[in-house]
Amino acid sequence: MEIRIDRERCLGAGMCALTAPEVFDQDTEGGRVLLLDTDPPPARSLAIRRAAYACPSGAITVTEPRPASGEPAELRGHHIRASETFDCQ
Repeated sequence: MEIRIDRERCLGAGMCALTAPEVFDQDTEGGRVLLLDTDPPPARSLAIRRAAYACPSGAITVTEPRPASGEPAELRGHHIRASETFDCQ
């Protein structure tokens, strides 16, 4: 999983830090997103995807690797931005 943040786009809402506090935080000036863990364990992937979805400005982008062919469709790699819909269950 690759996580990218766009601090210029961040509005400082803090949904990321509330949703995945092990991975995201906010700076003390302006409350913009900080990426704490660039290589989080797979156990945190759901919280990270939820944080990206909850971000009102779309400042968080999550990219998951493409699976080998033949794997279930729901595991296919994709980009998640706040404006996109995904099933996080």
